[in-house]
Amino acid sequence: MPDLSFLGWPFFEPRHAAWRERVAAFAGTAGGLIDHDDADASCRRLVAALGEAGLLAPAVAIGDGERIDVRTLCLARETLAYHDGLADFAFALQGLGAGPVSLFGTRAQKDARLAGVKAGTAIPAFALTEPEAGSDVAAMATTAIADGDGFRLDGEKTYISNGGIADWYVVFARSGEAPGARGLSAFLVDADAPGLSVAERIATIAPHPLARLSFDGCRVPGANRLGGGGEGFKIAMATLDVFRATVGAAALGFARRAFDETIGHVTTRKTLGSTLADLQMTQGALADMATEIDAAALLVYRAAWAKDAGAERITREAAMAKMAATEWAQAVIDRAVQLHGARGVTTGETVEALYRDVRALRIYEGATEIQKLIIARAVLAEAGR
Repeated sequence: MPDLSFLGWPFFEPRHAAWRERVAAFAGTAGGLIDHDDADASCRRLVAALGEAGLLAPAVAIGDGERIDVRTLCLARETLAYHDGLADFAFALQGLGAGPVSLFGTRAQKDARLAGVKAGTAIPAFALTEPEAGSDVAAMATTAIADGDGFRLDGEKTYISNGGIADWYVVFARSGEAPGARGLSAFLVDADAPGLSVAERIATIAPHPLARLSFDGCRVPGANRLGGGGEGFKIAMATLDVFRATVGAAALGFARRAFDETIGHVTTRKTLGSTLADLQMTQGALADMATEIDAAALLVYRAAWAKDAGAERITREAAMAKMAATEWAQAVIDRAVQLHGARGVTTGETVEALYRDVRALRIYEGATEIQKLIIARAVLAEAGR
C-alpha cells in the first residue's frame, strides 16, 4: 500500500483524493486486461475500459472554458504506474496524443476528435520525433507542402508511441513559413490516410506500441491543420509543458511500488542472523529512497499546482519535475534491485519489471540532458543574462 500522506499537502483539494481512489479501484482490477506479450491488444483493452469507467474525461478539454487539471493527470499516472506500466501508458497517451487538440483545436476539430478519446473508442498519437530530429525539433525534415485546398506530407517519424494502433495522429511537419522552429505546423492525420504507412514496429525493453511512420505524398485536408501556419513548435512545446510533469508522476508511481516491494523484502529476508532491515547499510538505503520519493513528489505536484493555479507556462517547473523525478526513481529502483539480490534480476519479479519500465522515462518527452538546458536557460533568462 503506497504512502498517501502527500494527499494532505496544500497542493491538493478534497476532489483529488476522491479521484485517486477511483483510479486505484480501477487499477486494482485491471490486471485481467493486460498481457505483456501482446502490448497492442492490452492497450486497446485498457483504453476502452478506462473510457467506460469515465477515467479519460480529465485527459481532454472539450467544452469552451474547460482546462486540463494537471494534478488530476499526475495522480492518475502515479496511481496507474504503481500497478502496471502499460496501464499508465494507455492513460497517458490518450492525454498526450489529444493534447494539441485540447489546447489549440477549433470547435469543429474538438467535436470531431475528442469525444472518442474521452470515451475510449479512439486512440490518438503525438508524432513529433524523427530519425534526425529528436531533442532538436528545429531540425525536423518532414515537409508539408500546400496542395490545392490541403497539404501533402512527405517524410518519416520514429519512436511514435501508439504507432500502429492509433486511429489518428497529430503530425508536426516543416511548412516553410520561416527558418528553423518558426516554420513548423501541426496536422491531424487519420491512420488510414493514403500515403501514411507503418514502416516498422519498434521493440523496447519495456514493450508498448511504438512505430516508425512513413509519409509518402500523404494528403491532408486544409481543415486538418491545427492552429495557424508556423505555429507547430508553439503547439508542441505548450503540449509538453502540460504533460511533461506527468512523466515525473509516472516515475513516482514506479518508485513508490519499488519502495513498498523493498520494505516487504528486507523485513522478511533473513541474513547474518537477522533480517536485512536490521542492517545499517539497508537502513541507509531505505532513508535515501524515502527522501528521494518525497522530494520528487514535491517537485511534481508543485509544477502541476502551478499550472492549475493559472500559470501560463511552467516550462522550468515541469523540466525540474521531469528531470528529478525520473532520475531519482531510477536510483530508487536500482537500490530496490540491489537489495533484492538475485531476485532483483529474475524475470517475473516486480522490481525487475520496474527496472525496465522506468528507464525510458529519462529519455522520452525530453531527455534529462535537455531538461538541464531548459532549466539553465530559464534561470539565466530570469537573471537577465
